[in-house]
Amino acid sequence: MPSTVAGSSGRQLVSLANTPVELLLPNLVLDDPAGARMPNIKIFSGSSHPDLAQRVVDRLGIDLGKVVTKKFSNLETCVEIGESVRGEDVYIVQSGCGEINDNLMEMLIMINACKIASAARVTAVIPCFPYARQDKKDKHPIIPGRADSNLQGQLYEFGAISPGAVFGTCSRAPISAKLVANMLSVAGADHIITMDLHASQIQGFFDIPVDNLYAEPAVLKWIRENIPEWGNSIIVSPDAGGAKRVTSIADRLNVEFALIHKERKKANEVASMVLVGDVKDRVAILVDDMADTCGTICHAAEKLMEAGATRVYAILTHGIFSGPAVSRINNACFEAVVVTNTIPQEQHMKDSSKIQLIDVSNILAEAIRRTHNGESVSFLFNSVPL
Repeated sequence: MPSTVAGSSGRQLVSLANTPVELLLPNLVLDDPAGARMPNIKIFSGSSHPDLAQRVVDRLGIDLGKVVTKKFSNLETCVEIGESVRGEDVYIVQSGCGEINDNLMEMLIMINACKIASAARVTAVIPCFPYARQDKKDKHPIIPGRADSNLQGQLYEFGAISPGAVFGTCSRAPISAKLVANMLSVAGADHIITMDLHASQIQGFFDIPVDNLYAEPAVLKWIRENIPEWGNSIIVSPDAGGAKRVTSIADRLNVEFALIHKERKKANEVASMVLVGDVKDRVAILVDDMADTCGTICHAAEKLMEAGATRVYAILTHGIFSGPAVSRINNACFEAVVVTNTIPQEQHMKDSSKIQLIDVSNILAEAIRRTHNGESVSFLFNSVPL
């Protein structure tokens, strides 16, 4: 209890030296180190990837916020936040997968619900950004002549266009990634955390801060731990657009890189693949940011085996695996197809023994912790949290 001591002026002073801290700070919760470490934070999960959100909060030592999502009979989405968010730092985890349009709308409603409930800040944690591939005006056939687009080869294959058509920029094509950025901002998002954007310029579509995290440190860790002959490997990009990504990984591993260039010599021929680099007697590691139907990486794997590669691995950040993707993987010559869990992979892993998982929840959790505490997240660009 407080005691009195005599001061230099003869006045009685109160000493608090032996006073229990519970009496001084009655509202302090001593048996909740996580709450004491991260006050005023709420993390909510959308319905797209609850397992990832649960892993994130387990890593942070806190509980998921209470939220109820449901649909009316006309399929409108309804969201009810089940606890107070007034003055809180709110994080909403929702990935662009599954029923993408419904999940996107659900996230927008959750952001707006938290914002109008007086949340201090609302951060959208979007591991796989929806509509990221629609980041520029696409190409469509407009006049007779030469052809030079991947989509055109597919249209020829199905007889949708004539061999004489040429692909040029179509002024009526949407830039849907910019539209999604506008929607998130208007809904009330103050900050975006995402991972391996398909095109880095999407960050410029926002007028709010965007942290684009990288799976590269986790990929490097997986390669070193799971490929014994990684010192004799070669990192391969399945298209020219991924050259910057594979050169960065190759430099970190101190190995060589190669890329596969698609070219079409005649207008009515499907693109042929040309390998640029020497993969003979080496372990080839295909690296890409996402794979949807897996046609490109499966053809690339065949090309690498024909060129003399001993084994072929594929490492992808976002494994969408729609349509015939899983059957193509099962029939291809991959040693393993490694994906992160930015998109749920449980069913895909049951359907194919070749699909393996890299958990990136620790990276997302650390990004949330650092953002909440006002710390730099640039550490995560080169390192994996312990």
